[in-house]
Amino acid sequence: MAKIAIIGAGSMVFSTTLTNDILQTPGLEGSTVALMDPALEKTKSVENYVNKVIKKNNLSHKVFATADKKEAIQGADYVITTFQIGGMEAYKYDYEIPMKYGVDQCLGQCVGPGGVFRGLRTIPVLVELIHDMEAICPNAILLNYVNPMCTCSIGMGMSSEIPFVGLCHGIQTTLDLISGYVGVKKDEIDFLAAGINHMAWFLKLEKDGQDLYPIFRENIEKPEYYINDKVRIEVARHFGYFMTESTGHLSEYLYWFRKNRDLLDTYCDQPAFGGASGAYYKYCCEMAKKYEEVDILSLESGQLEPRSIDYCSYIIEALETGKPFRLNGNVINHQGYISNLPREACVEVPIYVDKSGLHPLHVGRLPSQLAALNRSNVTLQMLAAEAALTGDGELAFAAVAMDPLTSAVLGLQETREMVRELFEAEARWLPHFEGKLPRKVDLVDVPQGTAGVDVPLDPALAVANRFGKLASD
Repeated sequence: MAKIAIIGAGSMVFSTTLTNDILQTPGLEGSTVALMDPALEKTKSVENYVNKVIKKNNLSHKVFATADKKEAIQGADYVITTFQIGGMEAYKYDYEIPMKYGVDQCLGQCVGPGGVFRGLRTIPVLVELIHDMEAICPNAILLNYVNPMCTCSIGMGMSSEIPFVGLCHGIQTTLDLISGYVGVKKDEIDFLAAGINHMAWFLKLEKDGQDLYPIFRENIEKPEYYINDKVRIEVARHFGYFMTESTGHLSEYLYWFRKNRDLLDTYCDQPAFGGASGAYYKYCCEMAKKYEEVDILSLESGQLEPRSIDYCSYIIEALETGKPFRLNGNVINHQGYISNLPREACVEVPIYVDKSGLHPLHVGRLPSQLAALNRSNVTLQMLAAEAALTGDGELAFAAVAMDPLTSAVLGLQETREMVRELFEAEARWLPHFEGKLPRKVDLVDVPQGTAGVDVPLDPALAVANRFGKLASD
């Protein structure tokens, strides 16, 4: 019987969804689910809920809660990660401090200053976990939901050979939207999507061999379609392909949509994930308050819910039973699955799963303009991952400085001041940076009338100056 450990099981919505799926997965009858979280009171609430479901539906599964990570992963076949280091307190700093400097984030958890600092806090914890897995359950597979997905994956890929895949539901939910836009049922669309997490491109959309992109492109020019998803549609209009993620989230990955009020009012004017400032932070605050006031799980009936669209349980089913499953997942590009992105990058590509393991597909080259947009974010992801592993504050500064949104809004001096303020606010979750923070760099005061020192001229400039002097004579 399989053992599945969920690390971060105090996340009640996520952990109950995942356990509900596991309880319905063929091949997992009689399995054990270990629910681990330092916040044991929350985890016990999830344990009670799952036991209620098991009893009501006469299931053979077992579940237990623990605050001991090593106990949870002892003998595990699968380890699922869903945690958030620093919780809402750190998230508040991730959003509010950049906002003070004019960096307006909608989600602030995957890219931007918020995404970088979430990665700095998270990667050391993930790396400690996979080193524990090497010692305790070396044959287990890690299924990661922790953001920032690409940055965390790069950090893990640089630290261990433990097999892992990063999971997200951007492909599934975007395909629902595309289905409505082209008038074709989701399961009848043959598609190819690849890129990086939250910036994966739908390279092919077909039904029975017929290209659906002409229908899609015709419809997104209509106001009633355009207003639903302005940033994604605008990118598709200019770069040729539609991608995953909402307007609000995608606007953080790019240079063009959040750098001033006029652009925000034009492209990010819809509520919530349509572009609102701090949309996900504010939503999480509302949910946290709601769960503090009411024990939601105690009110649940114990009825099994329909199996969700999350890939996790289907991957485990394929590995346990051999029933093939295809998904889009996040893996390190070591084998050149996307040939014009760096080998050290984390890429989102089609993956087939069967009893023998995970089999990512080689996509080949992305259209050059799409790869360029992906690389703009790969750069900061790789810098942030290296910073997290080395505790190098200057690399952390460089990651934020290379972020497209930040660089569209701030100069280097302001960026450095913002990064130093974030480090000061979040020091308790960043002990590995102690003594290695980004240095303070003061502005150079240049008095009016200052003349530059004599320097050797570039030969070409010297010739140009000589001919200019002759002409004036």
